[in-house]
Amino acid sequence: MTSISIPTIRTEIKEFLHLAVPLASAQVAQSSVGFVDTVMMGHLGWESLAAGGLASITFTTLLQTASGIVMGVIPLVAKAYGVGDKLRIKQVVRQGLWLSLVLAVPMMLLIGHLDMLMLQLGQDPATVTLADTYLDVMLWSMFPVLGFAVLRGFVSGVSQAGPIMAIVIGGTLFNIIGNYILGYGKLGFPKLGLRGMALASTATFWGMFLVLAVYILIHPQLKSLHIFKTIDWLKPSIIGELLWIGTPIGISAALEFGQVNAVTYMMGTLGTNVLAAHQIVFQTGLINFMLPLGMSYAATVRVGQWLGKQNLEGVQKAGYVSMFFGGGVMVLMAITLITFSRQIIGLYLDVNDLANASIVAIAIPMFIVLAVQEIFEGVQRTAYGALQGFQDTRVPMLLGFLAFWGVGLLSSYVLGFSLGLGGVGLLIGEVIGIATAAGFFIWRFRKLISNYTTLVNDEARTKSLGT
Repeated sequence: MTSISIPTIRTEIKEFLHLAVPLASAQVAQSSVGFVDTVMMGHLGWESLAAGGLASITFTTLLQTASGIVMGVIPLVAKAYGVGDKLRIKQVVRQGLWLSLVLAVPMMLLIGHLDMLMLQLGQDPATVTLADTYLDVMLWSMFPVLGFAVLRGFVSGVSQAGPIMAIVIGGTLFNIIGNYILGYGKLGFPKLGLRGMALASTATFWGMFLVLAVYILIHPQLKSLHIFKTIDWLKPSIIGELLWIGTPIGISAALEFGQVNAVTYMMGTLGTNVLAAHQIVFQTGLINFMLPLGMSYAATVRVGQWLGKQNLEGVQKAGYVSMFFGGGVMVLMAITLITFSRQIIGLYLDVNDLANASIVAIAIPMFIVLAVQEIFEGVQRTAYGALQGFQDTRVPMLLGFLAFWGVGLLSSYVLGFSLGLGGVGLLIGEVIGIATAAGFFIWRFRKLISNYTTLVNDEARTKSLGT
């Protein structure tokens, strides 16, 4: 029997949805850039789909790692907003932009040399050559994506997330048009294939970053914080705080997406048709994953704001409300995936073309596994978002390593190769890792609540004895 009144729960649900709907919608729209790329890659041929998929998954892994590091902005801004510290908000955002620039440079250098790594990992040379044409352009989008993540964290942390959705949807439409023109060679432009799609995507990311910056400059409440009025030089203390919170988030993202990346490379050893089928499943799953990812940002903000107010009841409500919606929404998405799997595959390939028959046959059972994965992903991601709001990132990082690499990747290898289940077995291993992480993160959140309650009670007892 809960001690929280129904109206209070309703209020928290309302505040959560006020943030979660635009943030989740924006994440889905932003991931649609990759989805649109993948769909159009499929119409260039399944070889381009396999190569583009390999490049996209590799780029996404690095991007999510770097984005995770700058995500320390969200809990710090949310907590500062909770106590009304405007100066602190301004300092954190400015240093977050500096951190984005500092991270972008080495990431760009790494992406520029990924072709050698892909060859060392046993990928087909022709596939690597095609993938490299995409990555050589996409590396220029690293800074605007990181900068956009910082600015998004800022507007979310002060509960002004609404316009993000419109900006990202506009960017997605621009990307679709750009892909069509440059990828297929329309309106007098040459047919640039994967390189043209990368050019369109890079221009899209820069556009979204600049539009959000302009919005911050003209919005009355955001403008009053004077984020861009002057340029602060690097402040090691604040950069240190961002890294202290954000680095474990980035490593955690690397562990989770690294598991997916490792599975993708294992798929590549099973054949190009398996790799192409997995790219269809991965890209579809990635779009769905953005729903709980957006909700996790809302969870981080709500928990962080309640933490700033030192309201344990609010922290607890915010965490559990987000997990409930994360799991519930993904149950609906899982049903959709199972019901319409063939139609979804048809977005990428002509399912009636006999040349694609083997890819369709491989992809359909993978969609069933993906549907189960989505449910655990919804709970896992929102629970992790609640932990970020608590500014607890180091222990979850270790738990993520154990779940994704100790349990998940080992399970993938055993099921895929030792037991001979192939691509489906590799994906089942992913599900086991994600389910394990979900259990770990819920346990950790409950542990933090218990510890916080004990601390508050001890402080109250000490004050009582003192009087």
